[in-house]
Amino acid sequence: MAERNTMNTAPHVVVLAGGVGGAKAADGVYRLLPDTLIVIVNTGDDFEHLGLPISPDVDTVMYTLAGLHHPERGWGLAGDTFHALEMLGRYGAPTWFQLGDKDLATHILRRHWRDEGLPLSEITDRLRRALGVRARILPMSDDPVRTVVETEEGTLPFQEYFVHRRAEPRVRAIRFQHVEKARPAPGVREAIQHADVILLAPSNPYLSIDPILHVGDLRALLRARRSRVVAISPIVGGKAIKGPAAKLMAEFGLTPSPLAVAEHYRDIVGHFLLDTVDARYADAIRSLDMDVVMTDTWMRTVEDKERVARVALSSVLGDGWEKGRGAGDE
Repeated sequence: MAERNTMNTAPHVVVLAGGVGGAKAADGVYRLLPDTLIVIVNTGDDFEHLGLPISPDVDTVMYTLAGLHHPERGWGLAGDTFHALEMLGRYGAPTWFQLGDKDLATHILRRHWRDEGLPLSEITDRLRRALGVRARILPMSDDPVRTVVETEEGTLPFQEYFVHRRAEPRVRAIRFQHVEKARPAPGVREAIQHADVILLAPSNPYLSIDPILHVGDLRALLRARRSRVVAISPIVGGKAIKGPAAKLMAEFGLTPSPLAVAEHYRDIVGHFLLDTVDARYADAIRSLDMDVVMTDTWMRTVEDKERVARVALSSVLGDGWEKGRGAGDE
């Protein structure tokens, strides 16, 4: 049963996100609630490349909310060029990770501020404000956590596996290096504790959401607020909306399905957004003590993103939550 929002102000929403799917879901909520949205972003994908600190998921979310992202690729900046990358190639430097010319400015400035001693959370806040993003964007931690993929071809850092090797090697296990020492970034715990809705975006459960859940006591905090948590399935019709989630499931001995995703989240999710093509899984997911809402979950257009966000929020708050929507404070 959906919990009714009885507030006279806009609900506060937290989105846990990573990758393009996460950015799309966050953008849908942002278009409805720009001033009361907080996006907590996976930083397990972060790495250093050619001396520059790269935060791919943070930047994808930031560029998307700023309306600057490349609409077809989903990552990077619209209209960017790659002249610097071409010159790097002439020098014999690695070019498998595509850094656009405008995108380089973000990483150069991040390097500069890191060298001045600023934490990633402060750097991210400065960047998003400069781009006019009203929602807060919080990295999951200021402490370094690195996703490492154990494959049949050996141990690979995440970007080597995902970008350079195109997620082709068969995966045996995923590890998050240094996560046991990582603390949630400032504001992350408080955001989860006080949110009216916590949305798990249709990001890869194993590569994008799990790193966040492994930081400190964040999974326990979500478990305590399970009735406020809604997940959007990243698997539709047996296939991943984007990325290697379905491939990973098969390699882990699971049938790629929304049910497998729901079972992965069963202790922390109270509401599950299921695509209508997967209606046959609804009863099995309800048996996990989850409320199931069905809709078309594909987010191809701006209207799609807003519609999916509206359905997700209504699953927790009820259908009347928009009547009290007003301008929030940053």
